[in-house]
Amino acid sequence: MKQRIVGSLFVFSIVAAGAASAQMVDSTTADVDSVAAQPSAPPAAAPALTPPAEPASTKPPLRDRIYYGGSIIVSFGDVTRIGMYPMIAYKFTPKLSLGAEVGYEYLKFDDFDQSGNNYGGSVFARYRIVPRLYAHAEYQMINYEIFTSATTSERDWVPFLLVGGGFAQPMGRNAWSYVEVLFDVLNDNQSPYDDGEPFITVGVGVGF
Repeated sequence: MKQRIVGSLFVFSIVAAGAASAQMVDSTTADVDSVAAQPSAPPAAAPALTPPAEPASTKPPLRDRIYYGGSIIVSFGDVTRIGMYPMIAYKFTPKLSLGAEVGYEYLKFDDFDQSGNNYGGSVFARYRIVPRLYAHAEYQMINYEIFTSATTSERDWVPFLLVGGGFAQPMGRNAWSYVEVLFDVLNDNQSPYDDGEPFITVGVGVGF
């Protein structure tokens, strides 16, 4: 009788141990299958290479490199002159600028009661020596109405090569008044000015 019970207990123990072993194997297999079933994470993408930032330009904007202005001519006497000469210029450097000017003037001669008109233009260069003082060189062509008698006239282009300088006085945040004194070195035969006579101009400008 004892032998049967012991045998039964032994058999039970083996079966129980085998069942536990089977559960462990099944659990291990399930864990392996679970790990295998999970999708693998994609490889991390390499960081995008961004080009180095370009250094900020130190060149001033276009609106700060352009200045403009002009002069108005009004004189009375034996010859009445009324004219306007607007100009515009571009600053290549803070000191050097190139520009152009066009103009028109009306003349009336009291001596023989005649009137006429002149027009033309010029190109010029300015170099700022100090903030308020600048050198100026200008090539100018003016179409003059030249009176050959009290009743007849003819037109002719007269060249000028003007050199000299000017003084600029600030009038506000960005406006200037200026006085120029120039001399003609060509002294063309048709020029209405005497040799060595200075050209004195008073005007205003914005941005210079």
